[in-house]
Amino acid sequence: MPDVSRMPRRLGRRALVHSARTAVAAVISLIVARALGLPEAYWATVTTLIIMQSTLGAALTVSEQRLAGTAMGAVMGALLTTYFGSNVIVFGLGVFALGLVCAALHLEDAYRLASVTLAIVMLIARTKPAWMVAAHRFVEVAVGIAVGLAVTAVWPGVEPTASIAPPASPSK
Repeated sequence: MPDVSRMPRRLGRRALVHSARTAVAAVISLIVARALGLPEAYWATVTTLIIMQSTLGAALTVSEQRLAGTAMGAVMGALLTTYFGSNVIVFGLGVFALGLVCAALHLEDAYRLASVTLAIVMLIARTKPAWMVAAHRFVEVAVGIAVGLAVTAVWPGVEPTASIAPPASPSK
């Protein structure tokens, strides 16, 4: 059992608001993705959880990279899987190529997400065509981003207040 006497008696307002915003956004994202009939609606929720930030500006930056990476990985995954199947060597070459494309486009943060999407499209056995899996993946992520940004815009987080006291001087 955790030592209850060491737990704070009251949670901070910032933690409460951020947790509530995140939970509401995650649920909305799941409901929207299910309403759209997306086969893996949980990816919309996972995306929302990843991009939820305390400020709209921070969420926009994360969202741009995630959407760009997902689009590149989905296109690469659909093309490679359609022509080569789930080939390990081709997958490795695809990850390598995505790294070069992301670097050339100055989308280095998108590389990780592009590679993850490529892996999801290429390496998970499915009965549907690769282009359909890739399209679903992109839409699932787009829904997650849209809901995350909408909730962040409509329900802004609590910004930390600046301290008016000067920093303590080091002891001599």
